[in-house]
Amino acid sequence: MQKLIHLDKLRMDFPILEKKIHGKLLNYLDSSATSLTPKPVLDKMKEYYEEYNANIHRALHSMGEKATEEYEEAHRKVAQFINAKMHEVIFTKNATESLNLLAYSLTKKLKKGDEIVLSEMEHHSNLVPWQQLAKTKKLKLKFIKVKDGRLIDADKVITNKTKIVSVTHISNVLGTINDVKEIGKIAHSKGALMVVDAAQSAPHIKVDVKGLNCDFLVFSGHKMLGPTGIGVLYGKEELLNKMSPFLYGGDMISEVKFKDSKWNDLPWKFEAGTGPIAEGIGLGKAVEYLEEIGMDKLKEYEEFLTEYALEKLKEIENVEVYGVDNAKERSGVVSFNIKGIHAHDVSALLDRDGIAVRGGHLCAMPLVTEVLKQQSVVRASFYFYNTRQDIDNLVRGLKKVKEVFNVH
Repeated sequence: MQKLIHLDKLRMDFPILEKKIHGKLLNYLDSSATSLTPKPVLDKMKEYYEEYNANIHRALHSMGEKATEEYEEAHRKVAQFINAKMHEVIFTKNATESLNLLAYSLTKKLKKGDEIVLSEMEHHSNLVPWQQLAKTKKLKLKFIKVKDGRLIDADKVITNKTKIVSVTHISNVLGTINDVKEIGKIAHSKGALMVVDAAQSAPHIKVDVKGLNCDFLVFSGHKMLGPTGIGVLYGKEELLNKMSPFLYGGDMISEVKFKDSKWNDLPWKFEAGTGPIAEGIGLGKAVEYLEEIGMDKLKEYEEFLTEYALEKLKEIENVEVYGVDNAKERSGVVSFNIKGIHAHDVSALLDRDGIAVRGGHLCAMPLVTEVLKQQSVVRASFYFYNTRQDIDNLVRGLKKVKEVFNVH
């Protein structure tokens, strides 16, 4: 496997990688939580604040028109990135807000006994909103089970009573790439809507909403080189037109009278108030940056890193790795434990060597505690700015952790 094209040049776009932690050069292995942000994205956001810092869809002055043009162009870039229409792309605060918007809007017309199907892999963002609304409305919540790192028997869980299926595209714990297209076919055959949580997939693999034929799809900017505070909700045009707004206020209206209001066109119908303008423009630049790299090349390189990491971690005695063995079936996410050592202790000791990983239940507590039967796990997650050297440093760090705790 050759290096990703221009890898060294790309790393130069991330000056934070020259930062030292406790005197050690940073090894950032926590991109599944938040990716690093390259200079072109930061420069684009700085351009907004320095050259056309104005509100959108309100003023006729030059700066207001330029801000509106750039913000709408960001919607177009994101839409192109996932093969959607521009007006099918709604900017939100994050993937969590996108999922809450869907949960509150789509369950309005459900009745007692209707089913919502999730999977045992779900992040809390794609579990808790549905869970709490199901309790309130007396809906039935069901789960597609996990076995050996994969989802199984979706066709047995989804029934004619199922109204909504909402499943993660890639597990943030196991890294498994789920066949959401096939699950969506099953959902549609039963008359249910298909929601895809693409928070972990949009940054790492090519996502095509038309190819997946999902009804809705969500992701966050901060996991894909963009800033925090910006998320995306894609929805099929005909479905978005039927849905009621989730938030009310300025810019999402076309007409207001004292006793009633009419809603704006898509996507602005769902974007109440002043939006995350700089963040949206930054996200537009981030997807442009990713497209210049090429999502296929990025996936190939991450497979290379993941395969190398799985190989090296399995050579360390008393390290248990979770998920499927085949790097082609997973993204650059590797969760593991050292037997006898808590994940938090592992993470803290690795930090002393400048190695940033995540330790805990990873906002997927039921998966970690009830399926994997662990209190917590350590997660190393990779992106194209990582190298084999980062993984070698991780392995050395883990061996030092074992020495500190006298685990052999």
